[in-house]
Amino acid sequence: MPVLLFLIDTSASMNQRTHLGTTYLDIAKGAVETFMKLRGRDPASRGDRYMLINFEDVPLGIKAGWKESHATFMTELRNLQAAGLTTIGQSLRTAFDLLNLNRLVSGIDNYGQGRNPFFLEPSIIVAITDGNKLTSSGGVQDELHLPLTTPLPGSELTKEPFRWDQRLFSLVLRIPGHATVEPEPLGGVPPDDSAITPMCEVTGGRSYSVFSQRMLNQCLESLLQKIQSGVVINFEKTGPDPPPGEVPGGPDILKPGPQSWHCCHKLIYVRPNPKTGVPIGHWPIPEGFWPDTNSPTLPPRSAHPHVRFSCLDSEPMVIDKVPFDKYELEPSPLTQYILERKSPHTCWQVFVSNSAKYSDLGQPFGYLKASTALNCVNLFVMPYNYPVVLPLLDDLIRVHKFKPTIKWRQSFENYLKTMPPYYIGSLRKALRIMGAPNLLADNMEYGLSYSVVSYLKKLSQQTKIEYERLIASVAKKVVTEGGIKVRDRGGDISLAQRRDFTQLLASITGETAALPLELNSKEFSGFQLAPLNKSLKPQGFRNAYDIPRMHLLDHTTCLLRGQDTDQLHSVPIAQMGNYQDFLKALPQPLRDADPEQPKRLHTFGNPFKLDKKGMMIDEADEFVTGPQNKGKRPGSDSNMHGIGGGGPKRRRCMSPLLRPGRAYSPPVSPAASPFRPPLTGKTLTHTNSVPLLSTGITVQPGEILSGPLLDVPGPGNRVEDDADGDTEEENGLPRELELSEGSEDGGETGGVVEEQRPARYPSPGELKKVMNSESLEVNTELRALITKEIRKPGRHYEKIFYFLKQIQGSFDTRLIFLQNIIKEAARFKKRVLIEQLENFLEEIHNRANNMNHLDGF
Repeated sequence: MPVLLFLIDTSASMNQRTHLGTTYLDIAKGAVETFMKLRGRDPASRGDRYMLINFEDVPLGIKAGWKESHATFMTELRNLQAAGLTTIGQSLRTAFDLLNLNRLVSGIDNYGQGRNPFFLEPSIIVAITDGNKLTSSGGVQDELHLPLTTPLPGSELTKEPFRWDQRLFSLVLRIPGHATVEPEPLGGVPPDDSAITPMCEVTGGRSYSVFSQRMLNQCLESLLQKIQSGVVINFEKTGPDPPPGEVPGGPDILKPGPQSWHCCHKLIYVRPNPKTGVPIGHWPIPEGFWPDTNSPTLPPRSAHPHVRFSCLDSEPMVIDKVPFDKYELEPSPLTQYILERKSPHTCWQVFVSNSAKYSDLGQPFGYLKASTALNCVNLFVMPYNYPVVLPLLDDLIRVHKFKPTIKWRQSFENYLKTMPPYYIGSLRKALRIMGAPNLLADNMEYGLSYSVVSYLKKLSQQTKIEYERLIASVAKKVVTEGGIKVRDRGGDISLAQRRDFTQLLASITGETAALPLELNSKEFSGFQLAPLNKSLKPQGFRNAYDIPRMHLLDHTTCLLRGQDTDQLHSVPIAQMGNYQDFLKALPQPLRDADPEQPKRLHTFGNPFKLDKKGMMIDEADEFVTGPQNKGKRPGSDSNMHGIGGGGPKRRRCMSPLLRPGRAYSPPVSPAASPFRPPLTGKTLTHTNSVPLLSTGITVQPGEILSGPLLDVPGPGNRVEDDADGDTEEENGLPRELELSEGSEDGGETGGVVEEQRPARYPSPGELKKVMNSESLEVNTELRALITKEIRKPGRHYEKIFYFLKQIQGSFDTRLIFLQNIIKEAARFKKRVLIEQLENFLEEIHNRANNMNHLDGF
């Protein structure tokens, strides 16, 4: 994803007009728009990122950075104005710092671990200027100087402010103010002789001297061809020249002295993978130093690696299953010289000085070789000191069949001692590809000391903070609004046209008294009124003397403009649908009283839409996030259970099993009296507050019904009477007057007693129906709670088994319930929970075989 950064000169000299009638700044804006249109025709432009910087100070100079959209870029481009100094050095430093801001966080520079060409972020800086003198607050400068101090952390690790995948191109506008008769020069666009040209050449770019609109379009077409994914490398010759018999071109190239191909500063193309769109590589380019594990710091590296090539012919080496990297060189005098030799079967080895431990030149890490078709030159990057390691790997594959001998291991260990330690990771990956992943130990060091590693981590954190700070400052930059300019509508009126010309003439001659001096309008030619405070709202019914003097004009203007309630709703059509900004301006709402309730979305046009992300749906497609009233027909039977059957049924908030501070008891058969005597039958209690469940209810004639008794953990949950003999529950009614806890009336009316009517003894069939309906309701709520616990992450299953022990119903009902819970756990792949549930089910079966009835799980 290339980054295209436009640096526009906004100094006052950009206001000069050309013979076309437009200013230099207008031409610069048009050139950027034309470039973007031409670039948009290329399918590869989908991932482009555009940035815009002018000659203002930071952060005002950054008009469009990492987070700004394309629309913001175009708006800021059209709003550029030429006013200020030609501070191109400071602006270039701002551009490089903006591009380098995210590199330490992403780690693509890989300091101290070799240079990976496939870790890159190609960037093109296009500077459009008029080429005039460089001016600053300190005076006029003849040369371009970039500031040495920068707030960017980690800038001391690289000598130059730019990186090897960043290039600078400059369009220097030289279009004259008057049309010339001389014909334009034919051929390519010549470079300019301004101060920015050396900076362009250092980064691997160039400058263009533009004399006409046609040449400007030609330069834009050339810039489109420069957008390539690659890195810049310095190639320098080492050792003697090739033998005379192999020199192409005859004696012209044998002239003494350095030749143009001896030193080239060119690009190598890093092609992205067509499948993934990202470059893929295996081997780095060595560092210019041998890493020391005891060194507390890293030596600074140059932006472009210095690669030396030897002109001695060598045989190219490639082994099956051993990966290598291949990069094409940009056309240059070096590539032209190699292609003219017409020897595609030989190669020149390449080195990096001081990369080895005991050699100044270092060991070869690859070679330069012409393609078989002799149309380009490629750089092959191999393992470090590949003439030694490739034969070893070839013997491992063909001779030893991946079963190395002791002698082979000794040779391989001797090679590892001469290899830079940061090659360990790449070599391990290559051996894994070959099929020998166990040749290298896992505890081998990578060559960096602990202090260097911790320093790099600290720099990464500081860079991330600086990145966020700069992004926030660019987004929040304040745009100063200009005041209201006062224009002189009177104009320059001649004294002879004044009405009081006769009196004025008499006052000059001294015949009459001197007339009072009039206001000179030219003294206030640049006078401006302060802009209105748009955030100030009119306040009615207020004492005028309470308004501060500086706000008088604003309040008066507000009243004159009629900023009342009607004007607040006068919104442009383009902003009517911008509901998100309206929500952001609203005050922070209070916390929800019931967090279990589904949140309502503030959706524009449908405020009643529920947020279904937080809801859980069981197999019956019912929401189980919390209690919700479901509307029923007025004539349904479920609404007739209340008192008199008039009001709707109020849904219980929780099951009686889980209601804290209450003890559950089943319905009992009344005695001969219409009132129920105190509970004297057998009561089941548990001292360690674990609920016990009975599998059934035994009804004996003449006895009080004994059923399941559940204890909920917590104080005051037993059914026995208190020590003082008080038999009242927490609702304040005696137990004899209280309805049964399991009935609908008792649960819904909160202890309201029905009208007295003749006593009626329920039959065993009615009691069974009441218990079955209540068990069904309890099991339904238990299933909802268990399903909610299953869907929670983690392996905390205590609550699930706590709820399982409270299931009511017959033995078959409980087995079916438990099998459904196992299916629900299988949906979410809870293997551990499934094993525990199956063990629980097996234990129930064993108990059923050994006992005639169950008195609890």
